[in-house]
Amino acid sequence: MRSQCTVIWDSNASYPFDLEEVQPMPHDLARQWLDEQFTGLDCEPLRPTGKLLTADKLLCVAQAAGERRFRDAEHRPWAMTFARAASAALAKPVLTLDVAAQTLTC
Repeated sequence: MRSQCTVIWDSNASYPFDLEEVQPMPHDLARQWLDEQFTGLDCEPLRPTGKLLTADKLLCVAQAAGERRFRDAEHRPWAMTFARAASAALAKPVLTLDVAAQTLTC
């Protein structure tokens, strides 16, 4: 089964992360890592009600982290951890986050 997380910034910037040969992250650790990143990057909930869906959290963290964290080799370990956490938190082997459009597809 294919396992991949792709983060898209615009039509010219798409960053696929192959998770085939990577150790899966346990669900609870994925959620904890995302919570830490959300707080550490000073993210704010997207919805005025304050309700925070996992998909929203992923989009907020990606946007706050910035394209460099997905593009540059020096940040590759962080980006791979993000991809592993995203896949585990949503329990989906294939997902695409479009940061500009603020959408997530599985």
